[in-house]
Amino acid sequence: MILTVTLNTALDLTYRVPALKPHASHRVTEVTERPGGKGVNVARVLAALGHEVTVTGFAGGGTGHAVRAALAGRARLVDALLPVAGATRRTLAVVDEHTGDTTQLNEPGPLISPAEWRAFQEAYEDLLAGVSAVALCGSLPPGVPVGAYAGLVRSARAAGVPVLLDTSGEPLRRAVAARPDLIKPNADELAELTGSYEPLRATQDARRRGARAVVASLGAEGLLAVTAEGRWRAAPPARVRGNPTGAGDSAVAGLLSGLAERLPWPDRLARAVALSAATVLAPVAGEFDRAAYEEVLTRVTVLPEAGSAA
Repeated sequence: MILTVTLNTALDLTYRVPALKPHASHRVTEVTERPGGKGVNVARVLAALGHEVTVTGFAGGGTGHAVRAALAGRARLVDALLPVAGATRRTLAVVDEHTGDTTQLNEPGPLISPAEWRAFQEAYEDLLAGVSAVALCGSLPPGVPVGAYAGLVRSARAAGVPVLLDTSGEPLRRAVAARPDLIKPNADELAELTGSYEPLRATQDARRRGARAVVASLGAEGLLAVTAEGRWRAAPPARVRGNPTGAGDSAVAGLLSGLAERLPWPDRLARAVALSAATVLAPVAGEFDRAAYEEVLTRVTVLPEAGSAA
């Protein structure tokens, strides 16, 4: 069983329009609604890959009810979300069908009370007893301490559970010092953490700050991994056009499933890149085009990076 933590769950709405123009009215050609938040997206991909997964975090209000209703009955996925008084946020992705570009609007999330945060910490400790790996994903809703992920990383390490962290800003900076097994920042998040825009230098610096392994997402260029076992670059066979929302979450699912299956690092990275590309080709976050995934997986290039790991 794999555990994903989404403290700021969401109801993801995707609108498709012929062309997105500022200061204009638009006729929406298609609307999709899915349970979301980074960890929920990760869980949905993991379940599709055949892994048993538990989803935890917060859910409240009408949108929280809609998220839980959408998760109900999904194969291999257990809903362990905690109810809160505030309403779960919504996110809106507007896809321009002419250019393929996506505009994303994210609400901040509900205000979490101290009692609700304490209840989550207790539930999280209990859930750690029965899992093989845990992913801590996404932003923090208002009211949750900025050092929350650092505490959750320490709890996972104390329980002997490998932990992957995918967040940004101050929550990432504090949590890295708690020594997560793996972090997966994108290039901007990595630069914010380390002050360097050179990917290799920045990933090495992130490891020195405490992360045992760093896999940096470089967009269309793929992934750069720096680990204790070595360092690699993994790239898709070609650039993929489509909706990139959730592509990073699918990469996390690939890395986490590879961790749970004890795959060699090159195989984990190839899976993560292929899933990310296949998600760009899918209409909504948290889904991937399986045929594209299987085809791209055979053509992902994973090469050792020159020199020894930092």
